[in-house]
Amino acid sequence: MNQSEKKEILFVVLEEFADWEMSYVAAFLNNTDKYITKIVSVSEGVIKSIGGIRVLPDYTFRNIPEIFYGLILIGGNSWRKPLNNNVIPIMEKALSMDIPIGAICDATVFMGANGWLNDIKHTSNDLKDLKTYAKDNYRNEINYVLEQAVSDGKIVTANGTASLEFAKEILELLEAYPKEYINQLYNFHKLGYYEAAKANS
Repeated sequence: MNQSEKKEILFVVLEEFADWEMSYVAAFLNNTDKYITKIVSVSEGVIKSIGGIRVLPDYTFRNIPEIFYGLILIGGNSWRKPLNNNVIPIMEKALSMDIPIGAICDATVFMGANGWLNDIKHTSNDLKDLKTYAKDNYRNEINYVLEQAVSDGKIVTANGTASLEFAKEILELLEAYPKEYINQLYNFHKLGYYEAAKANS
């Protein structure tokens, strides 16, 4: 399958995004024969990550494609700033179309503040912080899970130290590879080369 035939998965990245949170999931998805990742941001200019990596978006929120197959919100230092309001329409579109969604780190707080965590099991960086910031828009403490990453229906949430677990859950949700291969990928990067080789022998 050539690049133009692959299904587009949109990654939302804002200024001072957490580059490590997208590394695994973007690389794993781009290596499939099904999917290709595209970066969406507020403007056409270069975006700089917390680690100083500069990326050029494929789309802005004004020109995203009508059809896409996944929406992944990458955490960072801008999810509590007014510019994140630009993300709301694309989120509402993804939710209305039942498109798989992933949110990691402070992007989960953004979701909580908009009421999108109230009907699902989920996680975040810290429950107290989530409740404090989201205020009355968040009413689902009972379904907050103390896990690195949580998948419920078509939504995956994760904390900021869970880039690998986040990737695993999204790969499974998108059926990007056979489940056995996803587990092998996860173990290889989680355990390290030598320990993973022992586990597979």
